[in-house]
Amino acid sequence: MLSRTKGYLTVYLSLTIMIIMSLILVLFQGARIGAVKMKTECTADTAMNSALAEYNRKLYEQYGLLFVDTSYGTDYPSIINTEEHLAYYVKKNLDRKLGGKFIGASSVFSMYLKDLHITGSSFAMDNNAAVLKRNILAYMASEPIEGLLSDVTGNVDMIEESALTTTDVEEMARENQELIDSFELPTIINEEGEEEELSLGNPADAVHSLKGIGALNLAVKDKSAISKQRVDLGSYSSRRKLNKGTGLDDQEDISFTENLLLEQYYYEKCSRYLEEMDKALLKYQLEYLCFGFDSDFDNLDKMASELLFIREAANMLYLFSCEPKVAEAEAVASALTAILFVPELKDPVKYSILFAWTFAESISDLNILFSGGRVPLFKSDSTWRLSLMNMLSFRDHLGGGDLGEGLYYKDYLRARLFLVSPDLKIKRMADIIEMDLRRTEGNGNFKIDHCLDVFRAEIHVGTRWGYDVKIERIYGYEE
Repeated sequence: MLSRTKGYLTVYLSLTIMIIMSLILVLFQGARIGAVKMKTECTADTAMNSALAEYNRKLYEQYGLLFVDTSYGTDYPSIINTEEHLAYYVKKNLDRKLGGKFIGASSVFSMYLKDLHITGSSFAMDNNAAVLKRNILAYMASEPIEGLLSDVTGNVDMIEESALTTTDVEEMARENQELIDSFELPTIINEEGEEEELSLGNPADAVHSLKGIGALNLAVKDKSAISKQRVDLGSYSSRRKLNKGTGLDDQEDISFTENLLLEQYYYEKCSRYLEEMDKALLKYQLEYLCFGFDSDFDNLDKMASELLFIREAANMLYLFSCEPKVAEAEAVASALTAILFVPELKDPVKYSILFAWTFAESISDLNILFSGGRVPLFKSDSTWRLSLMNMLSFRDHLGGGDLGEGLYYKDYLRARLFLVSPDLKIKRMADIIEMDLRRTEGNGNFKIDHCLDVFRAEIHVGTRWGYDVKIERIYGYEE
């Protein structure tokens, strides 16, 4: 009887042990599968973070922007390069430790990379550079918003409300001159016996004749100090077909405040006339943002022309309302027209003198601004510089200086920049970034439209135990 009982126990224990062992193996297998999934997730996170850690250092140092340059310093930018870098990091994280390799041992995981693809991406210039804007705003997040650019917006409001950008003084002067030219002046018989029309002798003619020289050439005496740098714009992002991502994260919803932050970023990172930067290829970068010409001289020349337009409009408002100065011009006009017996020309000649005076004073203003001085937006008796006599030889009275109040050149420039469309500014800013980065070591073929901000990767991991794990992750600098 005892022997039979022992036999029952042996069979029972054998069956129990088999069940327990099966349960243990099932639990072990489940734990291993779970561990493989967890390690795959950890590997994916580590690898994708490692790929993002390969951001372009010079781009970050000079412009504070975090992007992966998919060229990695070569002449062949491609998302495939990033796939290869990502695969390298995945494999490194799945590899056995050095000791295990040395003794030929296998781990409980025995994992390896089967396949990897980047299935989504956002590049800097996607959706009209919305991605670049977002990256800039991330950099500017710590900038105080309260009162930001209030001076600039205030200056812009005054300029627009006073119609300084639409009042064409030169057109008025041309129409006035056409009126003068339409009058027939008295004639005399000259020494050759021919009839000759007398000259009006208008002193304003000497000033008007200089207008063709150009505002910049008149206002800056030493033009050797002006940068002669010129670039081939055809090789930069605003002029070439751009690389694009899949639209992974390129939405644009820029508020007014954020646009102010972008304006501040341009001002902080770009050089300009009188404040050039060593890193800059085009030395007058803010002027390039305004006008987009391929040379520093052309951009500065255009800025000078627009400054002259504004200054003439503002100076005309003061001069034409200043009774003593108008009386001086009228006295000269009366004398000239009385001598020639053409009193009907008195008012046109008076206005011709006033227009010439306005122009001469405006060139003097530009000379002050380009020399680093201040000029108020609207003149007064104390800030008006040229007398009527000095106006006739105004080029001899361009000595720079400062009017003691008002705006500097940079203030006028920032007001002008504010009026440029945001889309145009960000595209030109991308050009500037490319110009400067290509001057740094290892970035000779840098293209901002190949700079990666966010990407989605699908990672397929296999094991020697016969089961696979697929995982998809989206990573970026703000994810």
